[in-house]
Amino acid sequence: MSLIAVSKRIVIISLLLLFLTGCASMQNKHPTDPLESINRGVDEFNQEFDKVVAKPVAKGYRVVTPSVLDLGITNFFNNLADVPSAVNNLLQLKPTHALTDIGRVCINTTLGIFGLFDVASDMGLPNYKEDLGQTLGFWGMGDTPYLVMPFLGPTTLRDLIGLVGDTWMNPISYPSQDTYYALTTLRLIDVRADLLEAGDVLDEAAVDRYAFQREFYLQKRDSQIKDGPNHMDEDDLFDDTFFDEEEPLFEEDE
Repeated sequence: MSLIAVSKRIVIISLLLLFLTGCASMQNKHPTDPLESINRGVDEFNQEFDKVVAKPVAKGYRVVTPSVLDLGITNFFNNLADVPSAVNNLLQLKPTHALTDIGRVCINTTLGIFGLFDVASDMGLPNYKEDLGQTLGFWGMGDTPYLVMPFLGPTTLRDLIGLVGDTWMNPISYPSQDTYYALTTLRLIDVRADLLEAGDVLDEAAVDRYAFQREFYLQKRDSQIKDGPNHMDEDDLFDDTFFDEEEPLFEEDE
């Protein structure tokens, strides 16, 4: 299946989901999750797939891949992601950030050997990761229904549409179809391997895993769109210090 066909199917699915959310919105109490019953079913499928396939593959990948190579693969895909980030920063009227992204790509692709080494960060160039979903939010596309997609996990209708554009802008889609699918598979395995510990903490900490994941995703995306001070990613969430209390919430009476 070509990349064009995949993109068309994503658009068709997005329109179908938009229609379904309009039908279900009057029956659901959660304003951002009108398809909760469907989403929970997809989430259960994703958890089972992760348990049987994705997690074992990620663990095997972690075992056979040296840490230096693992970091290099992560850096490689992060370098490619700086290309659509530069475009989205420009669309969000942030030319300085766009130039920084372009500078990062040039430096990491050359001095960093095709992005395997993040030389730009060592040189003090910040990492701005903007996507088309954030751009659509920047230009006024408000809250859209929360969705859980098979294999992809949490998203929204806005972010799903944005994913199509980001895929077209990412150099990963430029090579042949076989190369695209091979690189995409490697990227997904690398991301899952990087989140092995985070997933374990989530399973142990959350009473309602689905609701916790939904609220975190929506708050994170809202913060990213607004460039808020509370911007967090998954690594920040599961950092041990996030759960530490430096000061008591209430002073004890002496």
